[in-house]
Amino acid sequence: MMMYEDGEKVSLNGKGTPSNNYLHHSEKYGDPEEFGYKYIIEQFDPSGFDAEVWAELFAKSGAKFAGPVAMHHDNFAMWDSKATRWNSMNYGGFDPSAALKEAIEKRDMRFMASFHHAFTWKYFGPAHAYGDIDPKDYDLYTNPHELDDDTPDKDFYTSWWAKLKEYIDKYQPDLIWFDWWLENMDEETRLKFLAYYYNQAEKWGKEVAVAYKESTFTTSTAVKDYERGRPNQPKSPAWLTDTSPGAWFYRPEAQFKSPNELVDILVDIVAKNGVMLLNVPPNPDGSIPAEMVDLLTHMGSWLEVNGEAIYSTRPWTVFGEGPTRLPEGGHKIEKLEIAYKAEDIRYVKKSDQLFYAIVMDRPDGDIVMKTLSTEIGALNSKILEVALVGSDQKLEWKRNERGLVIERPTDFPTDYAHCFKITLEGYVENDIGGAVEAHMD
Repeated sequence: MMMYEDGEKVSLNGKGTPSNNYLHHSEKYGDPEEFGYKYIIEQFDPSGFDAEVWAELFAKSGAKFAGPVAMHHDNFAMWDSKATRWNSMNYGGFDPSAALKEAIEKRDMRFMASFHHAFTWKYFGPAHAYGDIDPKDYDLYTNPHELDDDTPDKDFYTSWWAKLKEYIDKYQPDLIWFDWWLENMDEETRLKFLAYYYNQAEKWGKEVAVAYKESTFTTSTAVKDYERGRPNQPKSPAWLTDTSPGAWFYRPEAQFKSPNELVDILVDIVAKNGVMLLNVPPNPDGSIPAEMVDLLTHMGSWLEVNGEAIYSTRPWTVFGEGPTRLPEGGHKIEKLEIAYKAEDIRYVKKSDQLFYAIVMDRPDGDIVMKTLSTEIGALNSKILEVALVGSDQKLEWKRNERGLVIERPTDFPTDYAHCFKITLEGYVENDIGGAVEAHMD
């Protein structure tokens, strides 16, 4: 955002001093008033993009669904669009949505697309306030309006829907994910979208889903999403987390989470009835950074061994135990430093006779699963077998008043969270709530 102060143009960062974004833009492109976002679009050169490389990496990572950011706040369509001239075919000469859909579905993954263009109305408000926008470019920047204007005009609604409808009809995505601010648009528009998308899916003969933030929809009509966050207890119905291992976009010298951290977050999400949507920020040329390739490959290696404890599982009576807990659930709680320990265990079930206990770090000694104590009563069923997923080692174990006590395996098949497969004679869940909570610390 730009403003004039004492005759000089600066970027408003809340302190009246130039922000790093403003300084970077000025150095690389020139004065934002003269070289605005339109100029950046004209420099778009995705020469390093290869949909086959992207999709192959996603498949290797263990992902079951993937797809592009179809349109971000910048109102630029990442597809060959007739609904807007500001698209990747006109500026870049390619259609990443079409290429990724083909490559992703060829590898038996579901195809998704994310839409962030509800916020475009606010996103380009500063351009009108502090720039000199040519009226012929209002189809990019939206019609002129005040910075504090939260009421999109008729043209905005028409354009927003035209782009979304075109994408639905052209690419038939399995999942449409929405960013925030859509809750500020009128309910009629939101319901029109839901009805159209779901009715089209009926015609296509396939199941689809919508993910939303804030109060845009309800859990009876769409899937609740938590940005960089998650509940601190299981939630029903199933929900979604969107997170990124680093920045949301390319940033030189960006810092990324480790594979260990991401695996732990994934395990905690699944134990609470959630699904992870992981952002992959590409390089400016459309290639994927080496750090992301390494991270996704490591996640895939872990899932190749332990995927049976993740895919097609559901929360158990108790989601977990151990000293490491989120103080509260919700959006953007990943800013908290959370390091799971070997005493932290997460539970998921596969069937009435089979469930998994996932130990979040490598133990130094015996593993004690307090929740499975004979005194607590979380499990009124005989355990027939305990096995370490990915290992042929025969484990020594016993169940008593302390819990399920497993002698430490001599070797572990993976470097991160360790999955123990527990087979039962019969499966009975008890609602023991508070009794287990007493053993979580």
